[in-house]
Amino acid sequence: MLIQFNRMAEKTANVGNPEFDWSSIGKKQDNYSSEEKAKLDELYGQNLNSIADLQIVEGVVVAKNNREVVVNIGYKSDGVVPLSEFRYNPELKVGDKIEVFVDKAEDQQGQLVLSHKKARAGKSWDRVNEALTNDEIIKGLVKCRTKGGLIVDVFGIEAFLPGSQIDVKPIRDYDVYVGKTMEFKVVKINNEFKNVVVSHKALIEAEIENQKRDIISKLEKGQVLEGTVKNITSYGVFVDLGGVDGLIHITDLSWGRINHPEEIVKLDEKIQVVILEFDDDKKRIALGLKQLSAHPWEALSAELKVGDKIKGKVVVINDYGAFVEVAAGVEGLVHVSEMSWSQHLRSAQEFVKIGQEIEVVVLTLDREERKMSLGMKQLTPDPWNMIMEKYAKGSRHTGTVRNFTNFGVFVELEEGVDGLVHISDLSWSKKIKHPSEFCKVGDKMDVVVLEIDGESRRLSLGHKQLEENPWDVFETVFTIDSVHKGTVMSVNDKGAIIGLTYGVEGFCPARHLAKAEGGSLKAEETADFKVIEFSKDAKRIVVSHARLHEEVKEEGRRTEKASRKADIEESKKAVKKVKDSQEKTTLGDISALSDLRDKMENKK
Repeated sequence: MLIQFNRMAEKTANVGNPEFDWSSIGKKQDNYSSEEKAKLDELYGQNLNSIADLQIVEGVVVAKNNREVVVNIGYKSDGVVPLSEFRYNPELKVGDKIEVFVDKAEDQQGQLVLSHKKARAGKSWDRVNEALTNDEIIKGLVKCRTKGGLIVDVFGIEAFLPGSQIDVKPIRDYDVYVGKTMEFKVVKINNEFKNVVVSHKALIEAEIENQKRDIISKLEKGQVLEGTVKNITSYGVFVDLGGVDGLIHITDLSWGRINHPEEIVKLDEKIQVVILEFDDDKKRIALGLKQLSAHPWEALSAELKVGDKIKGKVVVINDYGAFVEVAAGVEGLVHVSEMSWSQHLRSAQEFVKIGQEIEVVVLTLDREERKMSLGMKQLTPDPWNMIMEKYAKGSRHTGTVRNFTNFGVFVELEEGVDGLVHISDLSWSKKIKHPSEFCKVGDKMDVVVLEIDGESRRLSLGHKQLEENPWDVFETVFTIDSVHKGTVMSVNDKGAIIGLTYGVEGFCPARHLAKAEGGSLKAEETADFKVIEFSKDAKRIVVSHARLHEEVKEEGRRTEKASRKADIEESKKAVKKVKDSQEKTTLGDISALSDLRDKMENKK
């Protein structure tokens, strides 16, 4: 302690001495002469580089542990770089040459501060462009997953690796590549937006292309190959034949019907396929799987014949019928007309459902064309065989309204027996423009059989015939010039429909709607109407409201005219009476004179 104190005191004493030469004192207070000091400076100058801050230099890895890498750049001290900056290059070893960026030649502790990451970033764009120009294979670290692909660290730049460029086959799990170091080729650079796109697929495509050419040159129709299921779609399966892809269409997967290819194969499954077709360039290859097994029609029982009853499962339903699978891969069509004895055709969905087990009858069988038609209605008796006995003319029945036409209603009396009620046979009194005004589909309707045509399988039915013809009664009630209360039900340009008693409807022409006080009758107004026309055969009643007040006015005019005429006649009679009176007086006087004269003569 004393010696150390003396030395410190000595140094303190020399601080104030400007002539003291500190550079002459070496390590452990070794004194150097001027000549020795000059030699040491020359030796240092030969062995140590002159290092400046913020420049990129080349160094050599001299040591490495789990956390750091020691790099010698020829300076008076070595620099330390974190091992994390070399994640892209896990094969880094002692003796490798690397580039580093000099952050500081000497920090506060006198330590050399280096960065490999900054060195990479400093020259990254030059390196990336060189790699693209020279078609160079580079290494990069997959950092993370992103939408549509992966992010890769290349020379310190984040490059994009599209999912389609990871491998020649579709990749379903991108996460397995995160953290891996892989080789790539730079395929696209956008210097404006600083975007880099790399590809791993490009490295193996050349080798694949050679394999592909070799496989294609050996392809032949009918050849059986082993392949791997590469992709499954709704319409088929893509199979990798070793660098060449072929498609198995869904119809070539199985002799039977399937809803989706996944029912037959799975991804990455190895399967045997047969080559069906390919184009001239052999770029499109059609493959088959079902062709490797015998056709089901060949295994169909030889004893099966027309008229036999068999069971099957409904596999497809269309508007025109249903396909029934009677054996694996063997189907027959049940046309909708063969599902029911009814002449009124309906949709096949009303009779069967997908997956339903049904019994059918073989109607036609063509083994060469591999076609079969089936029937369902043949399993039940034909109801038309007993039509005359069961539905005699004039008999009454209750049926179900099945559908409408513009001219009538089809009523089903039983399964297979339909009849038509003409629109004119629905009601005695109502004017029906369309059957839907009278009833609804599904309604029950009482009918009477009017006509039967057994050969054509037609029934003519009536509904109004269940009651007596009310027009026989109407003829006595709605006589010409009779007056009835009525309600305006609807109005149009031609006139109005008038609701009369007994539920009958009449028609009032537009000009006959006029009111006495002016204007015309409107809908829902009630008034008196006079019958001006009646037709039993046409079931037509024409009425008038205007005619009532017009006739009143006409009667008034006639009365007034008659009154005036009577007055004139009375006046004439009075004048004549006066005249007659005057004439009688004169003649009387003359007669009296004559009598007087006669008397006078007699007296003489």
